Amino acid sequence: MSLDVVIRPIEHRDFAAWSILWDGYNTFYGRSGATALAPEITQMTWSRFFDAYEPVHAMVAEKNGELLGLVHSIFHRNTIMLGPTCYLQDLFTGAAARGKGIGRALIEAVYAHAKTAGATRVYWHTHETNQTAMALYDKIAARSGFVVYAKNL
Repeated sequence: MSLDVVIRPIEHRDFAAWSILWDGYNTFYGRSGATALAPEITQMTWSRFFDAYEPVHAMVAEKNGELLGLVHSIFHRNTIMLGPTCYLQDLFTGAAARGKGIGRALIEAVYAHAKTAGATRVYWHTHETNQTAMALYDKIAARSGFVVYAKNL
């Protein structure tokens, strides 16, 4: 990764550039057009980053004033650890920034943030077809072996 890329917490002034990345992330996972997220979900997600009572956090990768990537994480309790654990929920880099170490840098920033917060584990999910991302993930984390089940209510 180039030394002039900075990973930092998101700021209010980032909304327009973050929105472009957020839309790209959601499009990647098929949430666009008729299946796009409702605007109020995006607004609520954004507001949570700045609410001290929310366990939701966001960081961005920035180079020369341009946002190249985003990462969102959530801290929560669990039944097998004393301290919190960290769920890396969203990770995305713009097309021009891929393959340059930015995704890895964003994940490592989450690792550092989680460690500072007293978490002893960071985990995430990805779609089984996301082979490009999985090539990176296999280098920086261990596959847990768990299969995720979900039911929309």
